[in-house]
Amino acid sequence: MATVAPPVSLNAALREISAEMDRQFDALLPVPDDPRANLYRAMRHAAIGGGKRLRPLLVFATARLFNVERIRAARASLAIECIHVYSLIHDDLPAMDDDDMRRGKPTVHKAYDEATAILAGDCLHALAFEILSHELTHPDPHVRIELIADLAHASGPSGMAGGQAMDLEAEDTSFDLNTVTRLQAMKTGALIACSVEAGAILGRVTDAQRTSLRGYARDIGLAFQIADDILDVEGDEAAVGKALRKDGEAGKETFLSLLGLDRAREQARRLVDQSIEHLRDFGPEADLLRAIARYVLERDR
Repeated sequence: MATVAPPVSLNAALREISAEMDRQFDALLPVPDDPRANLYRAMRHAAIGGGKRLRPLLVFATARLFNVERIRAARASLAIECIHVYSLIHDDLPAMDDDDMRRGKPTVHKAYDEATAILAGDCLHALAFEILSHELTHPDPHVRIELIADLAHASGPSGMAGGQAMDLEAEDTSFDLNTVTRLQAMKTGALIACSVEAGAILGRVTDAQRTSLRGYARDIGLAFQIADDILDVEGDEAAVGKALRKDGEAGKETFLSLLGLDRAREQARRLVDQSIEHLRDFGPEADLLRAIARYVLERDR
């Protein structure tokens, strides 16, 4: 199946979800009239405006397959985005990737200071689980517990944080393709997979029925990272909104350095096609998920 440009409806969905997440964060993070004001401003600086909002869109797109109420999808999306934003704040710190720009504006430790940035990330991490534990997310406590457990797993040592630890090691160690694939499946793919899983959990879909969705999420997660590696070499910093070509300068092995540009691009296309094939048992109700898969490959930021 050949990949094609994403339809206009995807662009509309991205704008809608971006606006929804900004509204949710605005309501979640009112600046208090007390000494915590700067902390809240720092969280708002990181969370509101900019970003692809890919993970929230995946939650909504999967939840719609199972007629999940919008408020429940919105709250699960907000929790996952809290984790994503916290990870970006901490990744940008001098002790990690030491970046000055994120989403086209100064990183939190540059706009404020390192201590505030650490605390802002800590608070967003905590807020994610506070959101999921509330009955507004779902009236069934078993559903809420499953959402919490899945997000904790995806963001911890077996997921995003573990992948980041491997990424730090990559500066001093040469990784082969299998290790890079595992690193990226944890660092980037785990939270993408969690976003798809959250929609299925909210829809009370059985574990066996989630197999195809998990295959879809796994493949777009890897395709997303390969596309990121290509953007890191070919992208425009102004469009991407952050510094590029840092992995190569740090001597890290990437999909691009291991496969070469042409093979990497072909592998990304193959993964996108595979991800769409995983949705073969769904009808038009999964068209947004199919469009997201194509967007992962075609995006410019």
